[in-house]
Amino acid sequence: MRPRALRAAGPLILVVAAVVTLLWGLTFGGGAAPLVIGDPGPIVRWGLPAAQLFVNLSAAGMIGSLVLALFGLRAREREFDIALDTASVSAAVFTVSAALVGFLTFLNAFGVAIDVGPEFGAQLGRFLTQQELGVAWLVTTILGAVLTVLTFAVRSWTATFFTALLAIAALVPMATQGHSGEAADHNIAVSSLALHIIGAAMWLGGLALVVIIRPSLPRERLPRLLTRYSSIALVAFVIVTISGYARGVIAVGQWSALATPYGVIMLLKVAALLGMGALGAWYRLRLIARMNEDAAGRRFWWLITLELVFMGVASGAAAALARTAPPTGELPIDTPTPAEILTGAPLPPELTGIRWITAWEIDLLWIVAVGFGLFFYLAGVWRLRRRGDRWPVYRTVLWCLGLLMFLWVTCGPVNAYQDYLFSMHMVGHMLLTMAIPLALVPGAPITLALRAITRRDDGTRGGREWILWAVHSPVARVLTHPFVAAAMFVGSLWLFYYTDLFRWSLYDHLGHTWMTVHFTITGFLFVLSLIGIDPVPYRLPYPGRLVLLIVVMALHAFFGVAIMMQTGLFAAEWFGAMGRTWGPTPLKDQYIGGGVAWSVGEIPTLILAVTVAIQWSRSDERLQRRRDRHTDRMGGDAELEAYNAHLAKLAERDARAADRRR
Repeated sequence: MRPRALRAAGPLILVVAAVVTLLWGLTFGGGAAPLVIGDPGPIVRWGLPAAQLFVNLSAAGMIGSLVLALFGLRAREREFDIALDTASVSAAVFTVSAALVGFLTFLNAFGVAIDVGPEFGAQLGRFLTQQELGVAWLVTTILGAVLTVLTFAVRSWTATFFTALLAIAALVPMATQGHSGEAADHNIAVSSLALHIIGAAMWLGGLALVVIIRPSLPRERLPRLLTRYSSIALVAFVIVTISGYARGVIAVGQWSALATPYGVIMLLKVAALLGMGALGAWYRLRLIARMNEDAAGRRFWWLITLELVFMGVASGAAAALARTAPPTGELPIDTPTPAEILTGAPLPPELTGIRWITAWEIDLLWIVAVGFGLFFYLAGVWRLRRRGDRWPVYRTVLWCLGLLMFLWVTCGPVNAYQDYLFSMHMVGHMLLTMAIPLALVPGAPITLALRAITRRDDGTRGGREWILWAVHSPVARVLTHPFVAAAMFVGSLWLFYYTDLFRWSLYDHLGHTWMTVHFTITGFLFVLSLIGIDPVPYRLPYPGRLVLLIVVMALHAFFGVAIMMQTGLFAAEWFGAMGRTWGPTPLKDQYIGGGVAWSVGEIPTLILAVTVAIQWSRSDERLQRRRDRHTDRMGGDAELEAYNAHLAKLAERDARAADRRR
C-alpha cells in the first residue's frame, strides 16, 4: 500500500480491527451480557467498553506522537507541527471518551436511568467528587482537556517535553480502574497495568504518527526516523511483554484457565502482540536500511498495514478483557483480620533471620526500572570499551550494587514488612535516601551516557541531547546547589513524617511510589553535591562540604532522637490497629525505628565524610603535582623567583620613599 493511501486508510484500518475484535470479545466472553440484578441496559453494557476502547486509542495517539516528536523530529518544522496537531486531536478524543466513560461508569455502578431532574445531577456530582472511581475519571477528563489546549498551543522543545510528562501522568488514574484494583495482588496488578498502558501507547501511537507524517517527510530522512521509532518500539515491546505476562498470571492463575473465555481472549491479544513484535524485528533488521529501494519500500508499507491490523486486534481484545470476568479473583473473606482490612493482604509471619532473605513482595515497576538501569549502563560500558575507551571497573561495580540494593528494598523483605513494622519502614527509608545513593553516585551514569551515546547532527534530540539539556536547565542548577540539596534532604524527613504525606504513602500505592522516588532522588542529589563525578553547575570547596555535612549529620541525628522521644504513634490507626501478635509493640517498634534513623542512618553519612576527606587530600596532591610540572617546565622554582622579585620591588619602593623624606 502506498504511503499516501495508508495515511488516509491507516487510522480506519486500526479502528475497524479494534471495534470488530471488541464486539467479538464482548460476545464471546460475556462482557456485555445482561445482568440478572441491576442491569444498566444495552447502551451502557456495549457503550462503556466501546468508550474505553477509544480512550485507549486516543491516549496512544497522544503519547506516541509526543514521544516520537521529542526523540525523532526537529522542532518548528512541518513534521513536528503535524505530530503536535495529531496529539491535539487525540487529546480532544481522549477528553470526550474519558468523560463518556465516567458517565457510563456512573450509570453502570448505580443502575439509574438518565434523568434531567436535580436528584440525578446531585447523585452524579457526588459520584464524581466523592467516589474514588468517579474522581479518577473526573481527573482524567480534566487532564485531557488541559492536554488538548497544550498540544495545540506549544511548539517548542521544552514545552513539548513537559506536555508529554503530563500526558503520561494522565494515564496513571486508569491503572486503578477495572479488575486491577480488585485483584488479590493489588500492587502488582496496578503497576503492571500502568506499565502496560504507557508502553502500548508509545508503541501504537508512534507507528500511527509515522503513517500520518510519511507523505510530508523527505524520503531520505525516513530510514533515520524509522530507526529511532523502532528503538522506542523495542523498549515499549519489552515493557508490554513483561507487564502483560505479570497481569496475565494474576488474572488467569493456572494453565487450565486459558480454556476459559477470558483466557481465549487473552491468548488472542498475546498472539497479536507477538505478531507485532515479529514484524517490528523484520523491518528493523532487514527493510529500514533499504527503504529507498522501491521493492523494499512497498514491502515495508504492507507490513505496516498488517501491523496496524494486529494493533487493532490487541486494542480491541484489551478493551474486551477489561469487561470480562477473569477466572481468578478475590477469595471471599468471612472474617477479615485487621491487617487484611488495612492492607488488603494477610499478616505475614514473624520477621525472623531467614525472612530477611526469603521474604519478597514484588513491585513490577521497580523490576523494570532496575532491569533497564542495569542494561543501559552495561551497554554503555561495552560501547566505550569496544571503541578503546577506558571506564573504571569500580564505577560499574558500585552502580550494579546500588541498583541491586534498590531492588532488594523495593521488592524484598523491606517491602514485604514495611506496612506492618515502622522500624522496617525506617530501614527502607534510610537505605533509599542514604546508602543506595552512596553507591549510585560514584557510578557516574550521566558521564557515562554523555560519552557512550552518539551525538546527533541533524537537528533532532536524542538521549545525549536531552541529558545535556537537563543538566544545564535552570531547574537542575537550583536542585543541585549544595544548600538546596541539603535542605531537601533534611527537610523532607520532617515534612514527610509530620504531615499526612506519611499516611498517603501507607494507604495509596501511588503515594508509596512517590515516596520511593522522592527520597531516592533527594538522597542522590545530596550525595552528588558532595562527592559526585557527574557534572553540576556548582560545588562547595572541600572545607565547605565538610561543614555542610556536619550540619546535616546533626539535624539528621536530631530527627532520629525526636522519633525516639515521641510518646504517640505515627499513623496510630494504621500501625496501632494492625493486630500483630508477634514482634515488639507498635510504640516500641517506633522507638526502634527512631534508633535506626539516629544510629544506622549515620553510617552512610560517616562514609560520606571520609570520602570527602579523601577527595580533598587527592585534590591537594593533584594541585601540587600540577605546580611541580609547571616548575619543571619553567626550569626552576617560578613561584619562589616571583616572590623574590616582588620583595625586591617593595624594597626599592621603600628606598625611594626614604629619599623623598630626606
